[in-house]
Amino acid sequence: MHPVLYRFALSGAPVSSEPYGSGHINGTQLVVCDNGERYILQHINTNVFRQPEALMRNIGQVIAHLRKKTCDPRGVLQLVPTREGSGFAAENGEYWRVYELVENSVCYQVATCALFYESAVAFGRFQNQLADFPADALVETIPQFHDTPARYAAFQRAVAEDRLGRRALLQQEIAFVLARESFAHTLTDLQAAGELPLRVTHNDTKINNVLFDATTNKALCVIDLDTVMPGLSVNDFGDAIRFGASTAAEDERDLSRVRFDLGLYETYVKGYLSTCGESLTKTEKAMLPVGAKMMTLECGMRFLADHLAGDVYFQVSRKGQNLDRARTQFRLVEEMEKSWGQMHKIVEQSH
Repeated sequence: MHPVLYRFALSGAPVSSEPYGSGHINGTQLVVCDNGERYILQHINTNVFRQPEALMRNIGQVIAHLRKKTCDPRGVLQLVPTREGSGFAAENGEYWRVYELVENSVCYQVATCALFYESAVAFGRFQNQLADFPADALVETIPQFHDTPARYAAFQRAVAEDRLGRRALLQQEIAFVLARESFAHTLTDLQAAGELPLRVTHNDTKINNVLFDATTNKALCVIDLDTVMPGLSVNDFGDAIRFGASTAAEDERDLSRVRFDLGLYETYVKGYLSTCGESLTKTEKAMLPVGAKMMTLECGMRFLADHLAGDVYFQVSRKGQNLDRARTQFRLVEEMEKSWGQMHKIVEQSH
């Protein structure tokens, strides 16, 4: 067991600690105390999160606000303070935190239709409960995270630099991105015009960031709050659709298997708006399909830029994996464009 555990105000003496979960960024351990209480110890990856103290302030503020909005003790993560009252412990440039374990809960990596709906309920509830929180009070821990025009500029630099000489073989994919440059400004232009409000956003709205009741499979709470920061609600919605409404794996090589599932999209829209429909503005609702396409296009161009740069950001387990990832995203964008009218109609009929 790591000695940092003794700095936290646990309810008992820790007797065991073992690796827990499937996360790839922070080191996570399940801790058991002599009284049977269980906790989650996490080592914060400061290579990814370079402002750990600001990150923890964000998390602490958001948790405190969410605690005021629910009477369910399992409805919000709970940080365990250090014995000095801090939300984290720092030692020799390393940062640690402890959460209470959400008992009788389960996390899923793959969604059924019912689970996808419940995840939408959870992220919609998260958005709704934070609708009155001042988003500008949070630090942008990853600057320009979903600034699509900035991502576009980075993509164009990667194309121009062509570090590994791959550009000549990627003319079709590059042209696909460049043809949608004007679309990339849609949401940031609306935000600049004051038509899309700044919100508290999660920024990683996959199903594996929701805990479900192990008995009922009802969504309990949203987890992995490291990327919580100011953003646009439609981008959170869009990232969930990008990942969850595809019929194939993100790195599928056979593009004939990659389809945008309009039924899953409708399922998510209904679940999401059931819990946050009243707090979103008319423009936010209208832009939900745009958010889905925008996040898919943005992610695709980031995969392609990384392939051009030599796979320096996204981890790969085989040659060409980032290119395959880019191609699946572009196929989904094409599918969304073919279903554009239906996507808007589904939103209109769901609120």
